[in-house]
Amino acid sequence: MGQEKPKVYTAEFKESAVKLANESSQPIAQTTRDIGVNENTLHTWISKYSRAVDNTKATRTDDHLYEDGNQ
Repeated sequence: MGQEKPKVYTAEFKESAVKLANESSQPIAQTTRDIGVNENTLHTWISKYSRAVDNTKATRTDDHLYEDGNQ
């Protein structure tokens, strides 16, 4: 039994998943089942998408979606 390779998602996929989760009235758990992503992964993306750019105010940005990484 070999280890599974981690899935790599495009920035566009991450952005659309976060948008879907934020705009949908369904629970995050249902959204993750619908798109085939682990719930913790989507929470991580939402957190990164919503993180503060500076300490004075929170601004939504998609810059982090283009950072290198598996999630």
